[in-house]
Amino acid sequence: MAFIECHYFSETLGMSTSMNVILPQTTKGQIGLEGKSSGTTHPVLFLLHGLSDDHTIWMRRTSIERYASAYGLAVVMPNVHRSFYTNMEQGYRYWDFVSRELPQVARSFFPLAHERERTFVAGLSMGGYGAFKLGLTHPEQYGAAASLSGAMDVQALANSRDPKEFSRIFGDLERIPGTNNDLFTLADRLKTSGTTQPRLFQCCGTEDFLYEDNIRFRDHCLGLGLQLEYEEEPGTHEWGYWDAKIQRVLAWLFEQN
Repeated sequence: MAFIECHYFSETLGMSTSMNVILPQTTKGQIGLEGKSSGTTHPVLFLLHGLSDDHTIWMRRTSIERYASAYGLAVVMPNVHRSFYTNMEQGYRYWDFVSRELPQVARSFFPLAHERERTFVAGLSMGGYGAFKLGLTHPEQYGAAASLSGAMDVQALANSRDPKEFSRIFGDLERIPGTNNDLFTLADRLKTSGTTQPRLFQCCGTEDFLYEDNIRFRDHCLGLGLQLEYEEEPGTHEWGYWDAKIQRVLAWLFEQN
């Protein structure tokens, strides 16, 4: 595998930003790691960070490079700060950045697949919210989306954590339901859209403070008949859980690929 720290200018944000990228490499002599490549372009996972982290965190806290090598999978890890993958009320247009500019720029730099069947998105906590937001909003772009301990109900989270910060991100918190920032609304729209649905994977530890929100969103999606696979087991909001579950996510992504 090749590991690339990529610093570049974002036209959408109007400033320089960074992403970490893992690219497959076919190897035979590398000790402890058998690399492989699927051809001229690589299946790609856009892997999103949580609220307190950045684009470096998946490499620092997990063995994502080792896990991805077994599948010949490219991994793109962008930085969105504390934006909740949203065009912020007071801040930058991170939704436009991650949903439009990032895939275009990454594909212009690296040999990444364009087909939706070979394009995936996943994330943890805030990134789990972002992954489902991308998958539900743009099912034509993503074949699958996975949320690990995701912040599935941002209005409930905002009211319980820091309403002032979340107001700077989303504006009037009472108006989140029914908007493009509400995952429940996005799930409803996807069901009635008639478009091809992405496969969805959701997991959360039973001791996680976001567990009840995850259960409500799971039940909402299953009630709509969306293609959601849900898993839970004992666990809290921490990296030991996410390191284990990202391995499960990668296996799940390639079950039908």
